[in-house]
Amino acid sequence: MVRLEGVRKRFGNLEVLRGVDLEVAQGEVVCVIGPSGSGKSTLLRCINQLAPPDEGHVFLEGVEITGAHKEAEVNRVRQRVGMVFQQFNLFPHKSALENVVLAQTAVLKRSEEEAKAKAEAILARVGLSDKLHEYPERLSGGQQQRVAIARALAMDPHVMLFDEVTSALDPELIKEVLDVLRGLAADGMTMVVVTHEMRFARDVANYVVFMDEGVIVEEGPVRRVIDAPREQRTKRFLGLVLER
Repeated sequence: MVRLEGVRKRFGNLEVLRGVDLEVAQGEVVCVIGPSGSGKSTLLRCINQLAPPDEGHVFLEGVEITGAHKEAEVNRVRQRVGMVFQQFNLFPHKSALENVVLAQTAVLKRSEEEAKAKAEAILARVGLSDKLHEYPERLSGGQQQRVAIARALAMDPHVMLFDEVTSALDPELIKEVLDVLRGLAADGMTMVVVTHEMRFARDVANYVVFMDEGVIVEEGPVRRVIDAPREQRTKRFLGLVLER
C-alpha cells in the first residue's frame, strides 16, 4: 500500500530523515515510535506530500507519488491518504457536522445532501451522533479529535496517517480516541500511527518501527520489538517509556 525507498528530508542544514526504507501492506497497522525529534512526524508528512522528500521515492498502491507538482496531482494523493494531527484544526465557526461536510463538497464535489449523509454516518461511527450540531468550543478535546478523524474518513482514504493524535489530550480522554483507532484497525484500514502509547501499539499494531536521529533503528512484529528488542538504543527507549 505504501513504500518508501531511501527517503531523505532536510530543513536547512538539519537532515531530519536520513535514508528511510519502509513498506506498509494493505490492511496493516504500523506504529512508529521513538524519541521527540527522531523524524517520525516528518516521515508521515513525506508520505502525504505535505513535506516532499529531498531524495528518495514514495509509492502509493504501486505508483510513485514523489514529484507530484501539479495541484491536481497532490490533491489526488491527499484524497487517498488521510492525515490526523496532534492539533484538531477544526473550523471554530462550523459545527461538527459542517466540519465533516466541508471538504467533501469542496474537494470531492459531492452534493450537500450526499456529504451530509456521509458525515452523519461517520460521526455516528466515532460515537458522536449526539454532537452533530455542536461547535468545537462546546466539545471536549477527545470529541474534537474524533471529529477530526471523521473529517479525514469522510474522504474515503485508502491509508490513514495519525500523528500523536492523543498527545494533546487529558489522560481520561485518550481511551475514547484510541478506541476509534482500534475500530478502524478491526475494519481493515491501513494505518501508520506515530504514538507513545505502547499499550495501544501492543494491542493493535501488526508491525512496529523504532526511529532515532532520522533513521529506522529497529523494526519488526510488534511483540518482538516491544517485548524483546535487539538494539541497545531500542532497549533504552522502551525502558524509559514502559516505566512511566
